[in-house]
Amino acid sequence: MRRTPLFEVHKSLEAKFTEFSGWEMPVQYTSIVKEHLAVRKSVGLFDLSHMGEIDIQGDGAKELVEKLCTNDTNRLIDGQALYSLICNENGGIVDDILVYRHSENDYTMVVNAGNIDKDFAWFNAHNDTGAEISDDSDNTVLIAIQGPKSLDILNNYVSNRDLSDISFFRFVIDVVDGIPAAISRTGYTGELGFELYIKAENALDLWNTLYPDVIEAGGLPVGLGARDTLRLEAGLRLYGMDMNENTTPYDVGLGRFVKFKDRNFIGKGIFLSQKEKRDQQKKLVGFKMLDRTVARCGYAVYKDGDHIGEVTSGAPSPSLKYNIGFALIQNQKVKQIEIDIRGKMHTAEIVKVPFI
Repeated sequence: MRRTPLFEVHKSLEAKFTEFSGWEMPVQYTSIVKEHLAVRKSVGLFDLSHMGEIDIQGDGAKELVEKLCTNDTNRLIDGQALYSLICNENGGIVDDILVYRHSENDYTMVVNAGNIDKDFAWFNAHNDTGAEISDDSDNTVLIAIQGPKSLDILNNYVSNRDLSDISFFRFVIDVVDGIPAAISRTGYTGELGFELYIKAENALDLWNTLYPDVIEAGGLPVGLGARDTLRLEAGLRLYGMDMNENTTPYDVGLGRFVKFKDRNFIGKGIFLSQKEKRDQQKKLVGFKMLDRTVARCGYAVYKDGDHIGEVTSGAPSPSLKYNIGFALIQNQKVKQIEIDIRGKMHTAEIVKVPFI
């Protein structure tokens, strides 16, 4: 398994590790619940260096990015980021990504850890514009600081600006305690927070700068376990569980990120022929369990004895103190579902997302 440059730091903090997309990553340091609530109430520090960063630059970069993305990247301005899906010709989701525009011919695509090689090959296979594509993942570390106190902590180390001026889905290039960084406000927790993209050789210095302040503020380092429960409460999908190449954006409630007007992109034709949502065969729904059981990914979902789908994500909600999840089911109106948990049916109520 691969390891981030901060692996030894996580070991020194007595983290428990797990395999995730080929990486040996900390799943928790104290407990998932404690780390989750620290982010909701105070602040948490994350090592997300397993994520991938693929640069698309030079003549033709703007045209290639537009072709790859379902969302309208033409509206991006310098210093702006955008969430988008990458789809194949059949409408299946190849990945969900963040697009960062540095200039008209300079973009960074932040991709999921398990899809770095696949996405890099996909981008190259569809590059008919002459753009330059490079994988900078091994040279880049991503540290996130998330939670209500994240702004106050990070502002102490950035002298050139007040970070409260960075609006959601914007980023700046600046210096954090002497370390050059791209400082972004995108997030995956539903809280105020920032993502810091830096060179790998600066990873330890930046972590050691921020960590004492996080602890002093009542925060904690946060592993992948709490990152998952945080994103689930916020109603955010996870690639490989809630969506994949067998689901379309409309199946998983992300049709708002498909923009048709005055643009062409891979998959547009199939989406038009399906008349968007009107021909949708399945849908992703949020649910809350009506008892104390936890529905996990892959559990079968039933309605009136008929098998109608599967759970894609499920976990206890530390904030709400009941168990929640996503299920991909046949496109029909239902208020309750039954989930087969170890051979016994348990009832769940369909609820709106985000959960908080």
